[in-house]
Parts: sequence; C-alpha cells; structure tokens
Amino acid sequence: MTQYVGKPLSRVDGYDKVTGKAKYAAEFDVPDLLYGYVVNSAITKGKIKRIDTQAALNLPGVVKVFTHENRPKIAWFDMKYKDQDAPPGSPFRPLRDANIVYNAQPIALVVADTFEMARYAASLVEIEYEEDKHETAVETNRHKARKPSVGLTTLFKPGPPKPRGNFEESFSASPVQMTGEYMHSMEHHNPMEMFASTVVYEKGRHKSGGRYTIYDKTQGVTNSILYVSQVFDIPFKDIRVISPYVGGAFGSGLRPQYQLFMAVMAARELKRSVRVTLTRQQMFSLGYRPANVQTVALGASADGKMTALYHGVVSETSQYEDYTEVIANWGAMLYPVENYKLDHKLVHLDVATPMDMRAPGGVTGVSVLECAVDELAFNAGIDPVEFRLMNYTERDQIADLPYSSKELRECFRQGAERFGWVKRKPEPRSMRRGGTLIGWGMATGIWDAFHMPARAEAVLMVNGKLRVSSATADIGTGTYTIMTQIAADTLGMPIEDVLFKLGDSDMPAAPIEGGSWTAATVGTAVKTVCDDLAKKLFKIARKMPNSPFAKATFTDVVFADKAIQLKNDTSVSVSLQAVVDANGGAAVRETSSALPNLFKQRKYARATHSAAFAEVEVDEDFGTVRVTRLVSAIAAGKILNPKTARSQIIGGMVWGISKALEEESVMDHQFGRIMNHNLAEYHVAVNADIQDLDVIFVEENDDIVNPLGVKGVGEIGLVAVPAAIANAVFHATGKRIRTLPITLDKLL
Repeated sequence: MTQYVGKPLSRVDGYDKVTGKAKYAAEFDVPDLLYGYVVNSAITKGKIKRIDTQAALNLPGVVKVFTHENRPKIAWFDMKYKDQDAPPGSPFRPLRDANIVYNAQPIALVVADTFEMARYAASLVEIEYEEDKHETAVETNRHKARKPSVGLTTLFKPGPPKPRGNFEESFSASPVQMTGEYMHSMEHHNPMEMFASTVVYEKGRHKSGGRYTIYDKTQGVTNSILYVSQVFDIPFKDIRVISPYVGGAFGSGLRPQYQLFMAVMAARELKRSVRVTLTRQQMFSLGYRPANVQTVALGASADGKMTALYHGVVSETSQYEDYTEVIANWGAMLYPVENYKLDHKLVHLDVATPMDMRAPGGVTGVSVLECAVDELAFNAGIDPVEFRLMNYTERDQIADLPYSSKELRECFRQGAERFGWVKRKPEPRSMRRGGTLIGWGMATGIWDAFHMPARAEAVLMVNGKLRVSSATADIGTGTYTIMTQIAADTLGMPIEDVLFKLGDSDMPAAPIEGGSWTAATVGTAVKTVCDDLAKKLFKIARKMPNSPFAKATFTDVVFADKAIQLKNDTSVSVSLQAVVDANGGAAVRETSSALPNLFKQRKYARATHSAAFAEVEVDEDFGTVRVTRLVSAIAAGKILNPKTARSQIIGGMVWGISKALEEESVMDHQFGRIMNHNLAEYHVAVNADIQDLDVIFVEENDDIVNPLGVKGVGEIGLVAVPAAIANAVFHATGKRIRTLPITLDKLL
C-alpha cells in the first residue's frame, strides 16, 4: 500500500503554474473574440436621466453598447437570480433599470473587437444623473439597525441564540469587568487574478441561440452554471463552465460576479464569443468584508472565572440583501459562561452587498472577543494563557454539545513553549529591545468543521492509470494535490499514475469551495468513489480465467503496487492493467456520492481550534508597529499534506498581520465612494512586513467529523492572529486600540 496521505508532497499542479501552462479565465485562446468593458456609475444613489452612447458607437471596432435601455429580455423573478451563496433579499440585477443603488454600480457594457478600443469607447459614454442623498456610514446610522431576515444561507450562518441566564445581573455582580466598543473597517478581497469571464459561443438549435462554453473565475462552476441557466433560460446541456485554475479568491468567487452576466448577455445577443475582464479598480465594485461596530462586556469572579458575556454587533449590508455573518456567537462557543446575551443587527446602506471573505464573521468576531478577553485577564491580574485555561470548556455552550475533538489545551501548551511565553513580563511597557518597545500577545482561534455532500468519478483508464474528477475548485489551496494523494493511497498506485481533475461543470457535482469544507467534503467523495471502484475491479478480477481470487472476498485483498493482492500472501496478485484487459480493454469507471453522517454528527459540535502568539516591536516616537515573530498552533484533525497545509496557515498568518496593521477600504462618506481602490493605496502585507512565522500542527484524532478525520485549514490560520497582534501592541504600549487596523496615528 502507498502512504502518501500525511506526507509533505509538493503540489502536483506546481509545474503548470510556474511555467505558465496553467490558464486562467481571461487567458484561453478563442478565435474571433470580442471584448467587453464595463462602465460604472459615478454617483452612489439616484437615477440615470440620460445615457448617450453615440460617441462610443462611432469608433471603428465598437460593436455595441449595452445599457438598461437596450439590454435583451431576461429573467424577471428574484429566484432566478439566486445563487448557492445568496443571502435573503432581492439579488442585484445588472442593467435592470435606471436606478443607482451603490457607487461604481455597473451601468453599461461596451463591446469592441479589442480590449483597448472597448476601454477607450467606455470613456466616451455620456451619462447624466439625478442624484439622491445617500448613507454609507455604519457608525452614524446605528439607530436604523434591525434584525436580519432568514434565508437558506442561515443554515450555515445562524443568528445569535436566545440569552442564557441573566447577563445584566451577573455582570453587575462581577468584581472584575471590562466593556468596550470596537470598530471594524471594510475590507476588499483583492486576489491577484481579476474577475473575468470568457464566453465561447457556438451555434445551436435551442431558443437560447447556441451552446456556451464559459471560462469563469469562480469558486464553484456548479454555481455559475446554475446562475447562467436561470437568468438566461439556457438548458444545462447547452452550457459548460470551466475553471481549472483560480488566481486567488478568498470568498469573492463564491457568488457569480457581474462580469459573468455581462459576458453571457453580450455573447447571447451578438452570437459571438465575448470576454469581459474587470480592472483592479472595478474589483472594488464587488462585495467585501463589511464594516461593523461591536460592543463587548465581560464579567469575571475575583479568581478569574468568566461569569457574564455580552457581544453585540451592528453590521452593514446593502439596501437589497440581508448579508449576515456569525460574529457574536464565538464567545459562547469558546468559554463556559453561564450568563450570556448575544445580538446581531443590520444597517441597510447605499452600498453593494457584502460578501464572504476568508473566515467570514469568525476573524471579525474573534478579533474583538479575544482582545476583550485579554483585557479581562489583565484586569483580573492573570496571565492570558492561564486565564484561558481557567475558562476552558469541552462543550459548545450554544449547541450544548461536546466537541467531537478539541486539542486546544495542547495548542496553548505547545505554542507557549515554542514561543517562550514563560519569559514574558506581565506589565505593559516592561519589555524593550534597545530603544524599542516589545510586546507579547496571544489569542485563541476557532472555526467550524463542516462536511457537505459531494460526488466524484474514478476511472481506471486503458493505460492502467487512474483519473479522478469532481466539479470542485482549487483557489490555490492545494486541492489538486491532496485529492491525488487520497486516490493514490486508496487504490495503491504511485502518485505519478494518478490524475485529479476539477473545475468543470461536466464533472460530478460538488459544492462551492469555501468554509474550509473542501478537503473533508470532496476528499470523502474521492475516497468513497475509489473504494467503490476497487470493489468493481475486484469483481472483474474474480471472474478472470484461473483467477487467484475465485474463493476470496473483498476483505481478503489489498490494493498495492498497481495490483490487487491477497493480504496474507502479497505474491498472489493481479495487476490493475490486467483487470482493464479483462474488461475487454475498456476503462473501468465508477461515480459515487458521499454524504455527511448526520446521525453520528448530530451529537457533537465540530470545530477547529488554534492558539496564536505574537511579538511586536513598537517605535515609541513614530508609532510604527513591526511583527517580528508569530507562532500558530493548530488543531485541525488529520493533516493530509503538512506542506500545503503549512502554506495555508502561513497565508492566514500573513493576512492576520495585514488585517491587524494595514488593511482597510477607506470610504469617503460625502461621495459614498471607496477612495483607495487600487493596490498602491489599499495596503496589504508585503515581504518586508514578514519576519519569523512558525506553524505547529497539534495531533488531533477525530472519527466523527468525516471518515478522513479532516477538519480543514483554510480559515483557522487567520482567525486568532489579528487579536494576538493587537494584544501584543497593548503589552508593548499600554494602549488598547479598538479600531482595526492599528495604524501609527492611533498610537501616537
């Protein structure tokens, strides 16, 4: 048997990426291609009084300009525009009418024979607006907040539970208290690859006018094909969505973005192939991590036991959808507080609908919660690690269920030991390196461990090699590699003889790639289909003339060295190539579904956990902060590939630095427009900001979450880091900064 799972293998797709062989949505060669360029609104709220496209149409090479006045007839009902990640409400419809509901809203599409001509022509489109007063600030509109609506996505984003105990009474009686209000800024995803859709048109007989092959930047080809089919009334059989590589997405690709609508609309109307690519500036006209205001109040007994918890959130959403996140619930999942009160309300503003962004709600809420817990521990005069151990629980207080596994204690122990926490002086401003203040901080992380239904196909091909496929995505996380490892181990084949394919709607369906559930979900489907294929191969082998397995059962054999072997005598074997030959020289294939074991899982809460430790240097004169060391100890079940998993955690840690110290989308509320809509002014962490990053994977066995024991590592590497850094800044300076990011002006 092979033993690839658990080994630090290099990415199987690495060669294609470093050589440029890997193609992204805007890179596929298509003959006779037209290019679309989007025109965005210059106001935040109002109506288009007049739109003049003639100057653009007069240019050579310009084919058409689509606006709300001449767009083709498309679906009318809201349900047709609902995608698999849509929140409650009425989804945005590009070019629906003359109304402007947010700044930079797409209001026209110029189509030309070159991208350059389309972009230039777009600058000549004249628009006259009737402008209305707008509101875009959460903090000044909190009085308008209300409870969010309930929708399908509420299953994965449950609202705050009913209060437990009596928070007010318990808090008032607590000898140790903290209260604070925190402001969380808006953030945008900013993946390296901009959103693009290349729609290849072929003539067809259906009323839709043809067949469409769509190369789309997406985290779920099944979501894109569903959206296109519903909106444009095109049968599934006439659409194929392909997305083999994604240049980062971080949640922005979970919902179909407007360039997909524009490209399909133009291709369908013009009966030509069309590509629409967004610019970096236009990437800021999409969803984002929402700004919010959070209020926390914690109480503890004199000996440090937490007795009361309040976490209230007021978050922004658009005027047309109720986007919500799980922000307030994490404290009651982490700490055994008998008296809690949690609240989450939305303010409807004149902005685009927010969107899931890596660890949505988790990093937003945990960043605040863990800063508040650090402050409570300080007020109680107890070490931050010791305080968390004193308030440790093996149960999720909200679900009132034990965790299927929880090695957070070991995260604290191993992380503290690696970091050297025992040498920390507790008093703020007590540690220095030369003339620089040194701070040490830590925080806890938590994220849900999901498992979703999925399908996969496995084919033992005529050349004896294995091809496995599922319509999932790889947004740079290593999905290609870990699925190849699982398949190779299951059928005892060398990894070079296994090919895993993804990102094609013609493949067996899989959910959108997000929530850290892909390894567990698609991995289980791959394991299941390879097991089922193994049984089919064994049946063929038993029927072969003079088969050595004629009297054997499936439990008597093992798959190893590209063959089926008897367990008690591995010299008795039949090669997989011989099995294919016995099948008439035809490939042997199997398609299987894998479902979560809800009966087994319903008795447990399931989550990943982490402990992050941070060291910062703060220049007392200039207020600059530098993160010099980070240690993250992760408990995430079985680690399929320590190399790609470590890369995931490192990416989360880098983002944690960026989120804590640099990253925010700055809105000018006078104009309702994001002002730093480029990578020059939207600051993210770069190589010069990154010093010593250390990752520990704590051993954790869990046979409840899924058959593989996998919990996922996409989100858990991020959630604890911003709070650990903020707590380190307090330790260094004695200043509690309650607005992220922590910039030098807030420290001076």
